[in-house]
Amino acid sequence: MSTKKWITVIAATVVLCLIVTLAVCPTVSAAVLKRGSTGSLVKTVQTRLRNWGYYSGSVDGIYGSKTVAAVKYFQRNNGLAADGIVGNSTAAAIGIRLTAAPATSGGTSSSNLYLLSCVIYGEARGESYTGKVAIAAVVLNRVKSSKYPNTISGVVYQPGAFTAVSDGQINLGTNDECTRAAQDALNGWDPTYGCIYYYNPRTATNAWIRSRPIKVTIGKHVFCT
Repeated sequence: MSTKKWITVIAATVVLCLIVTLAVCPTVSAAVLKRGSTGSLVKTVQTRLRNWGYYSGSVDGIYGSKTVAAVKYFQRNNGLAADGIVGNSTAAAIGIRLTAAPATSGGTSSSNLYLLSCVIYGEARGESYTGKVAIAAVVLNRVKSSKYPNTISGVVYQPGAFTAVSDGQINLGTNDECTRAAQDALNGWDPTYGCIYYYNPRTATNAWIRSRPIKVTIGKHVFCT
């Protein structure tokens, strides 16, 4: 067989292998998650919704009627269109990405970093950089506390915990500065020195939060224990 024919055969074999690989190997990316979807992302959605009290079915990775109902319930409670489909906005609210992304340094998932940065943007996008890091630090301090859920998403979506979740600003997305601030907090910077509460004294009306011992003031927020 001539050299030219050998090259043709090898090229054809490579193309065939690529086609077979793409056909049999599933991807973790998805445009949307909806009824009939399956896989690890569906399991993640089911697990988080069950942890937050929205879902009572099996964590089986199959997007069935119970998952649809749970997603609608979550969407209604978080100011999203209640269509039962996990698109970009709902995915961000749940704390996942629909497209695959690499893990960040230190073993922190990119979805946690993104969710934390969205909290900062929703709660403190007008604050100084230190003020932004401080908001993220409060979230992380709650994760460490036995009084709160032990995950970032669990703390963020605990009912009534953050104004940005209650009024839907958590779904506005984020920016580079808020993402950097979130990463700095994840790396250990805590301008609040361990605080688990904060509030704006100009707007806060809750008598209990105002009774907490203030540790530091950063911008418009006071941070307390």
